[in-house]
Amino acid sequence: MNSFSQTQLKIGDKAPDFTGKDQDGKQITLSAYKGKKVILYFYPKDQTPGCTQEACNLRDNMGALSSEGYEVLGVSTDDEASHKEFQKKYNLPFSLIADTDKSINKKYGVWVEKERDGKKYFGTARVTFLIDENGVITNIIDKVDTKEHASQILKL
Repeated sequence: MNSFSQTQLKIGDKAPDFTGKDQDGKQITLSAYKGKKVILYFYPKDQTPGCTQEACNLRDNMGALSSEGYEVLGVSTDDEASHKEFQKKYNLPFSLIADTDKSINKKYGVWVEKERDGKKYFGTARVTFLIDENGVITNIIDKVDTKEHASQILKL
């Protein structure tokens, strides 16, 4: 797998604004979260083991994340219906944004070339951006521990 260093974004940069639809078809715009801290996490695919672990770990730690002032937004290239099923099945208390055209992935530099079993393909890198109240990236987690992701965020 290619390293995440392909992205142009770094700590201190303004987080690129975007608009996408969540699992309920509601328009979500990053700039609407100004004044709040955002955990923007990119993940490869709904209902897969690692992505499920990561989402459930964030869900199970929402109290601690909320008490630190965080809002959580998940992004993958799955469509709204897939997100709806994923959210419902695991009772996820945050929005999952459908990036079917990969525009948000590309803005954040997480649409990368990967390799599995000797075959190269493009997919979403599992990366989390922490964004402050002013829309500035305060941290980038590119080595996500899916079972302990909330701890990674809270320890920073």
